[in-house]
Amino acid sequence: MKIYDDIGIQIPQVYLPQKGTDLTKWAVIACDQFTSQPEYWDKAEKLVRGAPSTLNLILPEVYLEKPGEAERIQHIQSSMRDYLDRGILQPREGLIYVERTVGGKTRRGLMLCLDLERYDYTKGSTSLIRATEGTIVERLPPRMKIRNGAALELPHILVLIDDPKRTVFEPLGAVKAGLEKLYDFDLMLGSGHLTGYAVSEKLEAQVVAALRELARPEVFAAKYGLKTEKPVLLFAMGDGNHSLATAKAIWERMKPEVGLNHPARYALIELENVHDEGLEFEPIHRVLFGLKKNIFASMQQFFGKNLSLVPLTSAEEVIERVDKSRGPKHVIGVVSDGGWASFGVIEIGNPTSNLPVGTLQTFLDTFLREGGADKIDYVHGKDVVFKLGAHSGNVGFYVPGMDKSDLFKTVILDGALPRKTFSMGEAHEKRFYMECRKIV
Repeated sequence: MKIYDDIGIQIPQVYLPQKGTDLTKWAVIACDQFTSQPEYWDKAEKLVRGAPSTLNLILPEVYLEKPGEAERIQHIQSSMRDYLDRGILQPREGLIYVERTVGGKTRRGLMLCLDLERYDYTKGSTSLIRATEGTIVERLPPRMKIRNGAALELPHILVLIDDPKRTVFEPLGAVKAGLEKLYDFDLMLGSGHLTGYAVSEKLEAQVVAALRELARPEVFAAKYGLKTEKPVLLFAMGDGNHSLATAKAIWERMKPEVGLNHPARYALIELENVHDEGLEFEPIHRVLFGLKKNIFASMQQFFGKNLSLVPLTSAEEVIERVDKSRGPKHVIGVVSDGGWASFGVIEIGNPTSNLPVGTLQTFLDTFLREGGADKIDYVHGKDVVFKLGAHSGNVGFYVPGMDKSDLFKTVILDGALPRKTFSMGEAHEKRFYMECRKIV
């Protein structure tokens, strides 16, 4: 495999399902979606039953830390070996240009490998590849159990570049009609369409040259108005932050034993441009389950005179109030089954974070640490947060989104954002598992 050390990438050898495979059954959505909606995964299991599928190669997080988890992991690892042994997966080397169409939008991407030696997810990192949000180290061990000893990796990781002149993907899209089509099919359960094209060596050279230009220190500094000695951020995490962090943690554990020339040093990802018109940043809302304390009294105590509670009459009114909010106060929507109001907003003056979600998360971390609720979930979509938040004993928080054009400069100047700040699309728009790569 070709390696371009200066920009931290490797041209991958990927494994794709053999010809004749039902790709609609093969590809399934990212494992960290629909974690409070087991009915989605029930539908997926019924749909793929008996057919080769990536559902047999991943552990949906709805089943994490549930009875049968160990057996599921064992099944995943045996299925990986079985698919390789039986030739269900076939290797090919090279970049893959992908287009995902869903909801009338098309976003463009490129399958390649990133060098984990150039990635650091710790706070204050200045590495070439960086996390965009806080990494919860405690969330890594369950994921490490799956990856440790696995023959394959399947990425749902989306990594971003800041390419306002559109020099990387658009040239590929312009000539796609002349490229070999590797797959072209409808995704399951209303998640749109996926197409993949083989990238020639000539086009690969153009991609590498464009990435090198973005990584030139003087180009980087001019783009953000920085001093040239500021370390270059070329690749910023979009989705799958904890999956890439898991790959990094496993690699650091393996490295002393296997040396630097090993497949696990690299991680397969899909690269996308933050300026792609088909890419939208969606907020990630919060739902608390099994409240043990009066959360509104706790918020009043935590924020003091800076907190105002404003009751409203409907979800629509909450959404409008939050989405239109501007100014120094942070405005966050609330839905619950009582205790203060079924619908409303909280307004927080003198906030401690630049983003409303950061201000809220500071409180929620303390509230959960003190036993205020059984658990928290991070959900996509306004319908989901209002549906789950209205259940007895729950509360949902509807948070505003962030402007995607602010991402790189914010991370460069301020460091990682509060965890679960944004999502690249809603749940059904998330990346589907399609390509595999050997890591042994």
